[in-house]
Amino acid sequence: MRALIQRVTQASVTVEGNIIGQIGPGLLILICAMQGDGEKQADQLAAKIAKLRIFTDDAGKMNRSVKDIGGAVLVVSQFTLAADTSRGNRPGFSTAAAPADGERLYEYFANQMTAQDLPVQTGQFGADMAVDLTNDGPVTIWMDM
Repeated sequence: MRALIQRVTQASVTVEGNIIGQIGPGLLILICAMQGDGEKQADQLAAKIAKLRIFTDDAGKMNRSVKDIGGAVLVVSQFTLAADTSRGNRPGFSTAAAPADGERLYEYFANQMTAQDLPVQTGQFGADMAVDLTNDGPVTIWMDM
């Protein structure tokens, strides 16, 4: 699985003019299931992200996790993270999981984040979504499992 993690002061996702997910301080996680991914990768990624120390402590060092700050998580599916730009000018997405597998793993991943004792909001798989965020730092981290 592939994730783009952003430390945010706020984030929301809108579908057809309606806000369907919204958080205050925490993490916006853009997630993509790749071919060959399964629950093992989702489990590992969720556990790693929940413990990822990218929030500042009292000394200004990145030493606190989203759990440590009492933050929330907004999980948004984004198959374009599988983009292959190695040839030509139009990205290919053949390394992304098939839609049915991608949706299943997206939902499973969101549930695993909830199992990490985090408040979780989500986008809508396959929908045309508008994501609004205020990146804090900015801190943006790419992860593959």
